[in-house]
Amino acid sequence: MTAYDEAQQVDELQRLLRKAQAEAARAKRRNEEFVEAVRTAAYEAARAAGRGKPVKRPALDKRRSRPEVALVHATDWQLGKQTRDYNIEVCEARMRQLVDKTVSLTEIQRKDHPVDECVLMFGGDHCEGIDIFKGQAWEIEAHMFEQLFAVARIMETMVRSLAQHFPKLRIICEFGNHGRMPGGFAVNPAGDNFDRMAFQITQNRTEDIDATWQHSDAWFQHFAIGNYKVLLVHGDEVRTYSGTPLFAISRRVSAWAAGVVPEFTDCYMGHWHNPMSIVLANGQRCFITGSPESSNLFAEISLAAKSVPSQRLHFIDPVKGRVTAEYVVWLD
Repeated sequence: MTAYDEAQQVDELQRLLRKAQAEAARAKRRNEEFVEAVRTAAYEAARAAGRGKPVKRPALDKRRSRPEVALVHATDWQLGKQTRDYNIEVCEARMRQLVDKTVSLTEIQRKDHPVDECVLMFGGDHCEGIDIFKGQAWEIEAHMFEQLFAVARIMETMVRSLAQHFPKLRIICEFGNHGRMPGGFAVNPAGDNFDRMAFQITQNRTEDIDATWQHSDAWFQHFAIGNYKVLLVHGDEVRTYSGTPLFAISRRVSAWAAGVVPEFTDCYMGHWHNPMSIVLANGQRCFITGSPESSNLFAEISLAAKSVPSQRLHFIDPVKGRVTAEYVVWLD
């Protein structure tokens, strides 16, 4: 090959590289414009809908007995998915049932000690999505716009309802894999997620309520209830497609506890749609929360698994830093 041929080849490679870079830049701009358009539409639609009904907060319990905190884990609604007995209406009814049962169980606890604070964890996969797996379009009853605002509406109702029964309210949010933007993994930033948009819409619509919110684009949320330290993840960080991998979850959470994330007492996750708990070697526990979804055809056929609709409610002693009572809240 002559020097002239080599120079031509270099020029051609440089031309192709510039073309590829330009195409990548255009694709990035399109994705950014799409995300911004969705955010703007969500914000404007939320403002146009107006505020919800005002909330009258209860008074603090002045008894001197040691108080506890209610910890609610609401996750994996898969709202927008339609099965033979699950849809948006059923999801909304089951979330009302979760709030009602939370209040009822709290009243039982209050007969012995104050429970003034509620921590509500939204754990992700609240939206079903439309582009998560092949054929999903045939299993949904609503597109992403409808899913987003239905989720936000239900979240707002939950926040306002709980605020009527707890003088103190905190909301901790972590997004899931079903809320990601269309296009598959690594196409868009993980934090550009419809779950996160629903969190922000709900926070904006409940600004009149004195509540504390925590959410970010991180893959986990860490917070404390007194001496009880919580690691909240969605659960898709453990990758497998063969049922609920208890050993893999145990190994991963134990590895996180070795210093990967801030120190935590217990870990909470959803994703797997079956309620269970794992005791780790150091005494920590990993609580896996179920889903309000029912009649999951994929799980029945491919995994030979079936779960009863549920969510989770715990009561926490903030001084001793431990769970004092734990409930799987059945929603069937």
